[in-house]
Formats: sequence, structure tokens, C-alpha cells
Amino acid sequence: MADHTARPIAPAKGKLGILCVGLGAVASTFMAGVENVRRGKAKPFGSLTQMGTIRLGKRTDKRVPLIKDFVPLADLKDLVFGAWDPVPDNAYQAALTCGVLDKHEHVEPIADFLKSIAPMPAAFDQYYVKRLHGTNVKRGQNKADLAEQIRADIRSFKQTHGCARMVVVWCASTEVFIVPGAAHQTLAAFEQAMVNNDPSIAPSMLYAYAALMEGVPFANGAPNLTCDFPAIEQLAKDRGVAIGGKDFKTGQTMVKTVLAPMFKARMLGVAGWYSTNILGNRDGEVLDDPESFKTKEESKLGVLDYILQPDLYPELYGQLYHKVRINYYPPRGDNKEGWDNIDIFGWLGYPMQIKVDFLCRDSILAAPLVLDLALFFDLAQRSGMIGIQEWLSFYFKSPQSAPGLYPEHDLFIQQTKMKNTLRYLMGEEQITHLGVEYYTDGEK
Repeated sequence: MADHTARPIAPAKGKLGILCVGLGAVASTFMAGVENVRRGKAKPFGSLTQMGTIRLGKRTDKRVPLIKDFVPLADLKDLVFGAWDPVPDNAYQAALTCGVLDKHEHVEPIADFLKSIAPMPAAFDQYYVKRLHGTNVKRGQNKADLAEQIRADIRSFKQTHGCARMVVVWCASTEVFIVPGAAHQTLAAFEQAMVNNDPSIAPSMLYAYAALMEGVPFANGAPNLTCDFPAIEQLAKDRGVAIGGKDFKTGQTMVKTVLAPMFKARMLGVAGWYSTNILGNRDGEVLDDPESFKTKEESKLGVLDYILQPDLYPELYGQLYHKVRINYYPPRGDNKEGWDNIDIFGWLGYPMQIKVDFLCRDSILAAPLVLDLALFFDLAQRSGMIGIQEWLSFYFKSPQSAPGLYPEHDLFIQQTKMKNTLRYLMGEEQITHLGVEYYTDGEK
């Protein structure tokens, strides 16, 4: 018999501090957006926590509350923002430089608020992000020292701003590709590697380690290895902290996780899928470096294999040719354009094509994800849900999952999993969409 007992969830009392690693286009757009919403100047479009609903019980029950009214999320008025960044610009300067938001409509009216958010010095090393140059950076004897400085930043921010709880979200650039090695297998090996300045320990890992040591949930919005290896996963369990990632699911990959399930659902074959992007923001400049692009490429390429399952359907997807390209094009700024050419085949093998041209705004799509992840990770922490938060795969290109378990990439399966997790937390019945009871003589 199903357990309809609500799980114990600590109340969302007091301020929630959201620390973003990176104060570029995504973070400044996120912070400015929340403040505009708080002042009644805009709507939080794109945010499930603010605008999404959840069905409870049978369709005939007509119980469809807003998610924010169903689960005890932190209120927007209780959010406090901070950041680290190797560039010293405050959030106001960052917003103007990035040029995502209209200066007169959404930046200048809240200039006082944005100017109050100045980035803390970052744990930054150009070896891991070749195309960026940092002046607002930490200095230390070794990486262990830098991690301790990040821990001190978290404690200081929490005390200075009177925060009851904290969340850290990685909103910074894509680092060079790193394969998990010996230094990532155990906490002892990882900590020794930090002391030894091991090159396999990237700056993002220092933030994840510091957050967990301070009991703060950590969400990874980039494809970096960061917290997706045994040492950090075990540390999260040992410290009772929520972690998850990786890489915000925004433009082209979001489209793939909708179209690919359609092909598989209808048993339509896919011969090839060519994807290319142009963008001109800081992310595009970073990804112009082959080593950083390799990290992003791995994140984007894995989607189709997991969704289409060529091992199960070799005749449909066993010969699929999948290519991904990202090109830095400064004139486009944050307005990324993603082209997809998809060669499919149907009945008797006859070929067809689908063309997609998605003229999106990268940070406009990412900003509400930062908000939702911060609020949901805080909810998970207050609910005692520690370790990997696979139920939030909905928000990630390359979802983190338990060792030995393949990640779910289908956007709609991810959405079902997320909403059923919320129902589980609140003691509500799971929705299976079977619906047979409507067409039988049984109870309706």
C-alpha cells in the first residue's frame, strides 16, 4: 500500500543566501531578474518554482496548486545574493557589460541593488579557462589553502547578511576537460591532491569541497567534473549535504531532449544529427578554446545515446552520426543561435529531414534555472535529501546520477520524476497517468 505520509521538512524561515560562482551574464541576469520581480516590475517567466503548477490526485479532483504554494519554498523576499568572480565588476557593471537586459527597463531602475553586490576574489587559474584573464583572484600556498579561503567567505557572508541557510550555484565558465583519476577516488586522496597542487583538481572542485564542508548544498551549472566523482559524492553523504548537476539545460540541448524522445516513441530512425551554435558572450569566448570545448562537447554528445538507446534499437540508431559544433561569434553577444539538421527515416526506410533554428537568449533561459535550483536544493536540504539530487535532472544537460545508474535525459520523464518527488515529500499520491479507473465500473 502506498505511503501517503508527508516527509518532515524544516520550515523555510529566515534569509536564504545564494552564492553564485561567477558574476557574468547568467548570474547578473538572475539577480537582476529576481529583484525586478520582487519590485513588481517583471514576471518570473521560465521559473517552475514561481509559475508552475502540480496536479494532485485524479483529474476530476481539479487540485492543481502552484508549486510554490504546495511545497515550502523560500520566498523571493528572503533571498540574499553574493558571488565570486575573477573580474572585479559589481553586478551592475556586469549586467551592463554583458548586455543581456535592457539598460533602461531592467538595470538602471535597480542600480542601487546591483551595485551592492560586489564579487569576492575568485579561486581562479587560467590553466583551466584559457581565454579568461582574472585580476580579482585569491592567493594561497596551495589549493587546500584556497579551499579554506572559500570556506571563510561562506561563513563571513552568512554572518554578515544574517542568513539562516545557504546555497552555492556554479554559474561560471566551462573548465578544461578532466578525466577522473586517483585523486578523485577518496576524500583523503582528494585533500592530499589539493595540498600537492595536483593539476587534476580544478577550481570548481575547490568550491564544491568548501560548500560541502560548510554544510551548504552545491549545484553545478557547467559541464565541469566538479562534484561528479566518488570523493565529493561520499563527502556529500558524510556531511549530509545535497549536490547535483551538471550543465544548465538551456537552448539546443533542451530541444534535443524533446525531439529525441518523440523519434524513439514512434520508432522513427535517426541517421544523423548535426548541431552547431554561434554565440558571442564570455561563455562563447571560453568555449573557443578546444580544451574547454571538449568538456562541453562531452556534455552535449551524451544526450542522444542515453535517450535513443542504440544498444536496444540498433536498426534505428546504431549507425547514428552525431556532431556538435560551437563557434565564437562576438557580434551575436548573448543571443545564441543553434542550428540542427536531423536526418530521420520512417516506414520502409524512406528518409526525411527536420531543420531547427533556435534563436535563443542564453542567459534568459539560464537565469530562471538558477532560481529554481537554488530553491529546490534548499528544499532538498531541509527535507533531509542528501547526496546526489537526481530528481532535479530536469534542469541539467548531463544529469548526475548514482554510480552504476544511467542518467535519464528525456525532458518529460525528468519532469514526471521531479513532480512525483514533490508529491512524495508532501505525502501525496504518485501520478502514473494510467487512468483506467475512468473507463471501468470501479471507484472514480
